[in-house]
Amino acid sequence: MKELVKRTVPVKDYITYMHDPFRGRFLERMKTYSLKEDVVEELKKYVDKIFIVAFSAEWCKDCAANVPVLALLADETGLKVRVFGGLKKDPLNPDEKWRIPPSPPEVREFEVERTPHIVIFHTNGRELGKIIENPAPNKTMEEEILQLVRQEKSWRPSEN
Repeated sequence: MKELVKRTVPVKDYITYMHDPFRGRFLERMKTYSLKEDVVEELKKYVDKIFIVAFSAEWCKDCAANVPVLALLADETGLKVRVFGGLKKDPLNPDEKWRIPPSPPEVREFEVERTPHIVIFHTNGRELGKIIENPAPNKTMEEEILQLVRQEKSWRPSEN
């Protein structure tokens, strides 16, 4: 986990230092989106147990819709949300989806095909789940994250 922290930036910094006109789209989404408070309250119980990493591209409309929600969640809950930003397609190389650099080499390690590519980790390093592009139909981002977190067996009492 420490290595991922070193190679990523906090979600709020990612949005703050983004260039216009892209930053405006991300900031507008942050202003207009309302988190589901009951879900936020439950996610607060996991603040020291989960870690979220997102791969994002400024030009991506799904990133503009979903990464700002991650920033709001980080603000409201204290969850650690980090971003690998700057993903760029490589139209000149048919064997590579992403141009590296500027895209981080981790796009290969995490097999990123579409953005945003959001990975929810247990703080012990185990992956709890992924959200690719958008949450499941009829779910918000925060609901989808909570569903993935609830599936983790290590923080449930044993049923013996």
